[in-house]
Amino acid sequence: MDGGVASHGYTQQADRFGALFLYLQVFYSRLLEEANRGSFPPEVINKIFSNISSINAFHSKFLLPELEKRMQEWATTPRIGDILQKLAPFLKMYGEYVKNFDNAMELVKTWTERSPQFKFIIQDIQKEKVCGNLTLQHHMLEPVQRIPRYEMLLKDYLRKLPQDSLDWKDAEKSLEIISTAASHSNSAIRKMENLKKLLEIYEMLGEEEDIVNPSNELIKEGQILKLAARNTSAQERYLFLFNNMLLYCVPKFSLVGSKFSVRTRVGIDGMKIIETHNEEYPHTFQVSGKERTLELQASSEQDKEEWIKALQSTIEAFQQRNETFRNAIAKEYEDMPVEVSNAELGKRAPRWIRDNEVTMCMKCKEPFNALTRRRHHCRACGHVVCWKCSDYKAHLEYDGNKLNKVCKDCYHVIIGCTDSEEKKRKGILEIESAEVSGNSVICSFLQYMEKSKPWQKAWCVIPKQEALVLYMYEISYYHTHLGTLCLGKKFWSF
Repeated sequence: MDGGVASHGYTQQADRFGALFLYLQVFYSRLLEEANRGSFPPEVINKIFSNISSINAFHSKFLLPELEKRMQEWATTPRIGDILQKLAPFLKMYGEYVKNFDNAMELVKTWTERSPQFKFIIQDIQKEKVCGNLTLQHHMLEPVQRIPRYEMLLKDYLRKLPQDSLDWKDAEKSLEIISTAASHSNSAIRKMENLKKLLEIYEMLGEEEDIVNPSNELIKEGQILKLAARNTSAQERYLFLFNNMLLYCVPKFSLVGSKFSVRTRVGIDGMKIIETHNEEYPHTFQVSGKERTLELQASSEQDKEEWIKALQSTIEAFQQRNETFRNAIAKEYEDMPVEVSNAELGKRAPRWIRDNEVTMCMKCKEPFNALTRRRHHCRACGHVVCWKCSDYKAHLEYDGNKLNKVCKDCYHVIIGCTDSEEKKRKGILEIESAEVSGNSVICSFLQYMEKSKPWQKAWCVIPKQEALVLYMYEISYYHTHLGTLCLGKKFWSF
């Protein structure tokens, strides 16, 4: 054998080592240096880069020197299987890196939003010529892609290696070991590709739909016709099917900007698919969800069958996943301590449930992620909840009657109102403009400026019964309440 594949493999590894060295020395070193100055926690950087130093040491001190030596001795020792077989003990390092990959990606996203200095350093490095205009996330994927490349190299090597070669047995054993590890790396690569696809769709929808979430997975997309309910006329539509929802969209005929406008978001939970028969409009089926029922027409019988199959499979997978979540959450609750009773809510400090003890919001059961659904603690019961379920504040007796963030359930118990009462009740300082304008000391239009924002016009009212309060309303048909200025203490309440 002429060793062409082996030589190519060595060249590849040398090039990849250069990329790995750049990733380690440029990004890791710069960020860690800034972290040590106190701009952000050093442990965040260590969690992002995981065990990359160990992987770098393995390549620079073992694999590359061994391959280089073998290339020099190829005339007398034409084999590489024995070297690659020694990779087995080191695959655990890659496994650890791959296992941490999702968490590392979320940390990069979180700290890019949270720390201006973190964001500046990353953007500054990415502009450098040595970086090749590639993002940090691209370089983070490099070690994940390495094992599948080892697998491809060995497969190519074995195809061109005579079966009676002395290296056949070692090379085959090496491929068996590496193929097992490659499946885990391929999973991480698919997740990265899925995230890129979600970002593309997010832009196509005008950045208005909150779909960029690692838990979301695109199943199918494509054009479809929608039959109007009244006259059965066919209208062109576009569907995006995810593992947890169906986006029913209307195409936009625009050269720039978004390509689609979301008309309806139909949840997979409770969805049913019904095959319909319409002689005038063939290839039709019905999607019935909690939010809306759609009668759709595919372009052909095959297209119809593909949509029905994709939708049915997604529904079945969703139901199975939900059952698993329910069992998991039930087990989590079994091991949790006794909760604060309703009578004690706000009167004694709760035991906070640890972040790592739950994987989803303890109220709405939506899974957590570091991008769009982060963990928050209710200061009354200690439960871990999402931002939607913790968007309430109440005075807590154990904290000196200070306003604290609480979950919806605790808010209702502490305040003493039900869901229906809450919907009817306006904010403490919200009153309809007509209600106060007719019984006021003075009311007129005024210009106001908030911080660095431009001047805006508002309808302002000082009611007779509250002479020290100025109510402000947006200029619209309904005079929507904007805010309240306490004239006595000079504070804003929105």
